[in-house]
Amino acid sequence: MSKKVRIGIDVGGTFTDAVAIDNETYDVIAKLKIPTTHEEGVAQGIVTIIQKLLTENKIAPEDVMFIAHGTTQATNALLEGDVAKVGVIGMGTGMDARTAKKETAIEHIELAPNKYLSSEHLFIDSAKLNNEAIEAGIRTLVGNDCQVVVASEAYSVDDPENELTVIKKAQEMQLYATGGHEISQLYGLKMRTRTAVVNASLIPKMMQTANMTEDAVLNTNIQSNLMIMRCDGGVMSINEVRQRPILTMLSGLAAGVAGALMYEKVSDGIFFEVGGTSVDISVIKNGKVMIKYAQVGGHKTYLRSLDVRTLAVAGGSMIRAKGGKIIDVGPRSAHIAGLEYECFTDKENLADPVIAFVSPREGDPNEYAVVQSSTGNTYSYTLAGAANLLGYVPAGDYAEGKRESNQAAWEALGAYLGMSAEAAAKEVVRLAMEKLEPVIDELIDEYEMDRSFITLVGGGGSGAIVVPALAEHFNYKWKLAKNAPYISTIGVALAMVREQIERSVNNPTEQDIKKIRADVIEKIIQSGANEETVEVNIEIDSQRNIVRAVATGATELRQKNLGAADVTEDELRQITSEALGIDGNTVQRIAQIGRWNLMDALVVKKKFLFKSKQNNVCVVDREGVVRFKRSNAHYLTFKKNQTESDFLSFVDDYTIYSDANATIPKVFLFYKEKMLDLTGMQTIEQLTSIMDVETENLEPDEEIIAVAYK
Repeated sequence: MSKKVRIGIDVGGTFTDAVAIDNETYDVIAKLKIPTTHEEGVAQGIVTIIQKLLTENKIAPEDVMFIAHGTTQATNALLEGDVAKVGVIGMGTGMDARTAKKETAIEHIELAPNKYLSSEHLFIDSAKLNNEAIEAGIRTLVGNDCQVVVASEAYSVDDPENELTVIKKAQEMQLYATGGHEISQLYGLKMRTRTAVVNASLIPKMMQTANMTEDAVLNTNIQSNLMIMRCDGGVMSINEVRQRPILTMLSGLAAGVAGALMYEKVSDGIFFEVGGTSVDISVIKNGKVMIKYAQVGGHKTYLRSLDVRTLAVAGGSMIRAKGGKIIDVGPRSAHIAGLEYECFTDKENLADPVIAFVSPREGDPNEYAVVQSSTGNTYSYTLAGAANLLGYVPAGDYAEGKRESNQAAWEALGAYLGMSAEAAAKEVVRLAMEKLEPVIDELIDEYEMDRSFITLVGGGGSGAIVVPALAEHFNYKWKLAKNAPYISTIGVALAMVREQIERSVNNPTEQDIKKIRADVIEKIIQSGANEETVEVNIEIDSQRNIVRAVATGATELRQKNLGAADVTEDELRQITSEALGIDGNTVQRIAQIGRWNLMDALVVKKKFLFKSKQNNVCVVDREGVVRFKRSNAHYLTFKKNQTESDFLSFVDDYTIYSDANATIPKVFLFYKEKMLDLTGMQTIEQLTSIMDVETENLEPDEEIIAVAYK
């Protein structure tokens, strides 16, 4: 039987990358890089790279069981202002008409200097809505050069009928159209309309690309449907892209983290995708990536995407010097200056090195240091050179430089500044770390991460240039992702289908929760997931009265354990002691239920005459991935039919009662294949109603692990 493979394609501004991955073992079978085709269109490049990948590695098209691609097209269109003009038909009636008229009129959004996302607006009273009024309105908008229509009505999330009527009419008139309720089911007419307008502005361009790409893949005879990367780290079918192209915005950033999670088995850490010009930083907590509402042109939207912080500190960051001192690292990179790195050239190209200064772009200060040789070559000093000189880059790494030429270049810079080459490089690394430090601190505080458990993970071609030095600066653990330069593309190949629905609900009932759960399952199946693989996670945000259902699933049933054997008890002890940073002799396995191992390490701390005990808890899955770790946590194993007795009294033991209210602990449940996150619940009623829905198909004597912390 031939090997089944997964293919991931990542279309970047400069290069298009592709990887083929063995579907059983998740080993990378092949990787390829070709220049991105801008002239003939992105689709042409995708066809070329697929055919090259299949031919060179003797992969039959029918053995490709999953193919997906990540694209920066939506992000670039918004960055460059290359978007369609949108016509908004606002609706509302009675008391709401005045507010609705105001809130559906969206200001022009400045996407880039003097490049705007423009929209025209007209308002129809819902009570007077008929075919003639709609048609007249659409003709007016088209007369004002609008290419896409957005229908947006007050409270359409409760009843979208009028929006659907307008969409249908616009489509009959051969126009692209979408409605506010299709993008978000949250109240907040202004933000919902704005999100729909941003989405609509991308439809014509993305529709064209989607059609061309889909045809291109069909021509390769691959049978599986092409999936597209979303901004929350999942994938969706190409049909969904035609409706909601906004979901592909920022998807390139999401892919890298998704790849690192699946591939590196990281549960808590900070992920750095480091390129030549910038670094993208994101957070992984309890094995999940952190997500927040995205902004477009400084305006908030209802698009939930990966929380990524981007900084101009990377492998190619240039060095600024003034008055005999190093004053800055970046923001310009050697790529922007059109120069090669000092650490990647041969020694003979650096004969008789002399220091000079350039301004990479017009208007930049003439303070960026370069080295010129008697052979007439000019090379940029870079952060990559400094990190290589100081030995941060492991041997054989993608970013490893040539030692002799790098040493010669830095000795020249050191002599110019009156210090040793090492001292100059240390100063450069220190400045780079100081730029990254506030961002890292902010993320750790914002997501309440436990500093003693953090691992820094490096991806991208220049991961080794930033991560080892940063880990030393903070005294954190670190690792570089396997196949780091291709981590984004691997992320695309391993991605799961993902969907989510958010609704504005005050004090949700069990009925509300069941309804949103059923709706999100229906939606994810439309997006291409196999129903048997779907898992749903419900979150309740009591402060903002929002219920959120997030569903993930695979396009096909696949073995959960990636071809690896289950870990042994000794291995579990070692994994736990490393994860918690404690002596392995104190670690014991308390229970094994389904795919989960509950590990406990009791640490006794002595301070003066007192002893304090601290329970450190780890939950490790059968593949050896730490899915939960916490100091001062408590646990219970119980059968489903003991929920009312044992489980409720366990939660009660760690509930804090005050005059005003009861604050329940944060709770996770583990059973069979599932990890159920109940940390968003505010009351015991909410917690038990979700628990009832999620566990209704379990047998009465099915065992469950509960972990709670304050």
